Amino acid sequence: MVSVQQWTGREASALRAALRMSTRAFAEHLGVALRTVAKWESLGAETQPRPDTQAILDTALARADAAAHARFEAVLYPQGGGGRSHPADYESWTEDIERAVVCISRQDFPFASTLLNRWLAPRDPHGLDHKGLYLYGRSLVLLGDLQRDQGAILGPLSARQSYLTARGMFGELDIPRRVAQIELSLTVVHEMSGHLDASAHQYEQLAVDGRLSRRDRARARLWVGTALSKEGNNAYATNVMVSATREFEDIGEPEDWSVAHQKLALAHRGAGNLTQALHYIDIARTTGTVDSPMQRVRLDTAYGHILLSDAATRNDGLSVLDQAAQVARQYGLSHQVRSIEGIRNGQQG
Repeated sequence: MVSVQQWTGREASALRAALRMSTRAFAEHLGVALRTVAKWESLGAETQPRPDTQAILDTALARADAAAHARFEAVLYPQGGGGRSHPADYESWTEDIERAVVCISRQDFPFASTLLNRWLAPRDPHGLDHKGLYLYGRSLVLLGDLQRDQGAILGPLSARQSYLTARGMFGELDIPRRVAQIELSLTVVHEMSGHLDASAHQYEQLAVDGRLSRRDRARARLWVGTALSKEGNNAYATNVMVSATREFEDIGEPEDWSVAHQKLALAHRGAGNLTQALHYIDIARTTGTVDSPMQRVRLDTAYGHILLSDAATRNDGLSVLDQAAQVARQYGLSHQVRSIEGIRNGQQG
């Protein structure tokens, strides 16, 4: 008999179909609200019942007869046969995705790649059910994050290609929030490729996109300022960044709030206001809570860039940039290495 390790709306809807009940009858059978069952039906794998409801669903499945169990399995795995993945596979896949998230946050790219490719490489996504497609899409997004952080942003084996493929999958699954998040990541890649005006315009659209969470919309607004600052439009960029910073404070996102001060520091440096730049970078350096190699490199690069802009602290700036470049090379952060080289070359020119 098939078992369920973690119930989502998809499995709950499959059980209702297997028991041949209407949504109202199923709600009464479980002792839950009708709107709860309606939510499972509409959101599918994107929603998870509460722990007490998970237990109720476990009991309902255990009490179902053999015919209902067979129908339940047929609904979950319509392709049948030996080609399908089993719930145990999906549980392991989910665990590896969670491990890959941690590895990428620590810039442990080799092991993260191993975790993701053990599921991506041997599978044809066209043969997967909805749950498998969802996990495949999540894995592709993480692979795109990994490739982006390594600086592989364009080409057939790049972050852009991984994101585009994942966007198509989540579009097929009709999960608009995931689609919008990938569009935000694609815009980051577009900005990294040097298309600053176009990416600023895309960020502006995403900053008011209802598919995104409030945090993601605030991040898009912050990145409008980042792109504009790189273009030299520092006055408007600063205003946009201040707005995003306030939003991060309102919604209680301290790490994003700290990163926003780092971006503000660079905008003030670009405007020639080094006193304000040093003020904001000091806030960023003392309030950051995530001590990942990537964030250390970004903070030190921004700090070094500011110090390099003043003749009195130029040597200190070069020393900070050298240290940042050393860490970036150690962790394979090639895009950051190129950025540091560009800063040094710009000052020498």
